[in-house]
Amino acid sequence: MSDIIHLLPDAVANQIAAGEVIQRPASVVKELMENAIDAGTTKIQVVIKDAGRTTIQVIDNGKGMSETDARMSFERHATSKIQQANDLFSLRTMGFRGEALASIAAVAGVELRTRTADKEYGTLIEIAASTVVKQEPISCDSGTSFLVKNLFYNVPARRKFLKSDDAEMRHIIQEFQRITLVYPDIHFELFNGSDCVYELPVSNIRQRITAVFGKKMRNISQQLVQIEAKTALGNISGFVGKPEFATKTNYQYFFVNGRYMRHPYFHKAVMQAYERMLQPDTNPSYFIFFDIDPAEIDVNIHPTKTEIKFENERDLWSILMICVKEALGKFNVAPSIDFDTEGLIDMPPILSHQQGPIEPPKVQFNPNYNPFKTESTSTYSKPTNTPWETLYTNRPEREQSVEMPQNQPLFDESARADVFPYKNRYLLTTVKSGLMVVDRQRAMERIMFERVLQQLELQQCVSQQTLFPEVLELTPDEQLLFQELLPDLRALGFDIEPFGKQAYSINGVPALMTDESDILGVLHAMLTCVSDKNRRVHTELYESLAYEVAKSSARNKQKTMAVEEMNQLIDSLFACQNPNVTPDGKVIVTIIADDELDKRF
Repeated sequence: MSDIIHLLPDAVANQIAAGEVIQRPASVVKELMENAIDAGTTKIQVVIKDAGRTTIQVIDNGKGMSETDARMSFERHATSKIQQANDLFSLRTMGFRGEALASIAAVAGVELRTRTADKEYGTLIEIAASTVVKQEPISCDSGTSFLVKNLFYNVPARRKFLKSDDAEMRHIIQEFQRITLVYPDIHFELFNGSDCVYELPVSNIRQRITAVFGKKMRNISQQLVQIEAKTALGNISGFVGKPEFATKTNYQYFFVNGRYMRHPYFHKAVMQAYERMLQPDTNPSYFIFFDIDPAEIDVNIHPTKTEIKFENERDLWSILMICVKEALGKFNVAPSIDFDTEGLIDMPPILSHQQGPIEPPKVQFNPNYNPFKTESTSTYSKPTNTPWETLYTNRPEREQSVEMPQNQPLFDESARADVFPYKNRYLLTTVKSGLMVVDRQRAMERIMFERVLQQLELQQCVSQQTLFPEVLELTPDEQLLFQELLPDLRALGFDIEPFGKQAYSINGVPALMTDESDILGVLHAMLTCVSDKNRRVHTELYESLAYEVAKSSARNKQKTMAVEEMNQLIDSLFACQNPNVTPDGKVIVTIIADDELDKRF
């Protein structure tokens, strides 16, 4: 039997590695920006065309590479970051495995122009599918410029499964944001074709957060509370959002040693610090930075290096939770005890000009007082006897009390209420099996949801013009998603027109929306729903709009209801397809059985 095991060709091995490291155009942007940061750059420029399908260019003014280093940089596992295995536990750089450039060159065409500051000329290298096409001296600026062309041109299956240009550009912007947030001392620029998406000059962390997310979160600087903790296990710093500014669509970022990471365990620590401070279905923003000894973390467990293990994870969890809670309390964000002072004696201040020593008050009492005697033996003077009628001589005439007629029902039978309100939130009514309790607001949400959804599906959407148009401001990634949704939003009855860069004027809304509806909140919630769940438009968009309109309408109808309105609400609820739960799965109706009531008595 002949041998069947053999070594893969370098081109095939590089393509396999590229499948793990280079998942989409955003992966290329991330790897090249991280390399530029490791090169000591002070300015990075990223230029994207056709969402990275055609070209991705990353230019930096770092230290550049020599001719030999430029050629070696495209070899697999060629790196300047580590010399031995122990170096993996003392890393302070972004990249270290030497796979990025080899993986990119395996699935795209690459042009590299680089020059060190001490050389008069630089090096040009052109590579396609891991094959060096050209290498020659060239005149260029000091630093490095990578031009990646026709990504996945030799892997049609990977190119076929890329998302739309807007979707891929959103991923690029998200990777760009993650890197720019943690390096405010570097000037960053991002271009989508000829359009400047971001221009971020050198600043501090708070200013960089404002520059990146300011359009989405107005007055974001005033919404943030600084946190800081220095311990033997490491340092924690950054900003967390005040609870009153928590929304459904806030931003949450963890960074460790200058690297973005995902960490659900630490997220729970932050959320526990906000316990009982947040409204339902809202999330706080946070931008938290860990500075940990590299020997106590492991970043080499995932190709994208976004999953990181900590040696002292539990202790850091406690430190983080306490740090956030202390910061919220320090800046008077946490609820404080406020005793009610109503009815207390108003004690006058002691004046400095008062003469003589202060004497304590004397207690007077009657030693002969006997509470069991029928006549009072008090030595105190009795008030003057005054006819009780005179106490009311200066008061308006009192209403005469009305006696209930005998042998007659308390209510007229035709007006008897079979639904009773409780605390303006619940409706109580009897059923065969016991007492039924209905959450009034949730019932309205279900009724409005099905009513709106039916109108949308029947294409019965009518637009009504707003008296004062509202302006919707979006971040660059949100704008790309909004452009995808715009035709469907207009079909739903929204009258929307561009209003400057990354902003839209809302001139009309679907007629089914109430005057009190939060138009901008509804649109932002729809964007979040479609983005977070990677949903497509049409049916999902209809459900999202119907749900957001239903919630908005239900919140703005919390008024006292007449008996007929309560009965009509109950009838409308049980005419719904699913009267038991809201569209997001919350219980609307519960029944307390007769047996349970009997046990309580």
